[in-house]
Amino acid sequence: MYSKAEAAQLRQAFWTTFGQYMAPVPSAEGETVNWINYRTGLKYVQLRMRTEGRRATIGLELVHPDADIRALHYEQLQALSNMLPPVPGQTWDWQPEAEENGQPMSRVQQQLDGVSPLNREDWPALISFFKPRLLALDEFWSQARYPLEDLM
Repeated sequence: MYSKAEAAQLRQAFWTTFGQYMAPVPSAEGETVNWINYRTGLKYVQLRMRTEGRRATIGLELVHPDADIRALHYEQLQALSNMLPPVPGQTWDWQPEAEENGQPMSRVQQQLDGVSPLNREDWPALISFFKPRLLALDEFWSQARYPLEDLM
């Protein structure tokens, strides 16, 4: 069992390590990217990577406060789903209505269970999970952002 400070240190060390691992990888558009703090360029669209408990998730989240506008954006995103590169062995989970920490959202994501950044032995599995999905979402977003941008 770790103290809060030790757990925070391990989480920070994992994200720093992952960021260093991804740093030389260019975006789909050939640009340098801060992969840990990926910027979509649209106010209510976020690319999120999370590790909570013994679970990791990565996905695009639509967080517009107006449910009707969020639903419209989700429909547009889903219409472009054929542009989202597949990741071998797993399908994308499309969620028209979800909630995270009390915030309503729509999202497309993938999840890996049984891993934690608090266990250094899980880091290779976490990196192997995040990297191809992050690159797939970046490739998708490099094309899908423009139709969504027109709606905002």
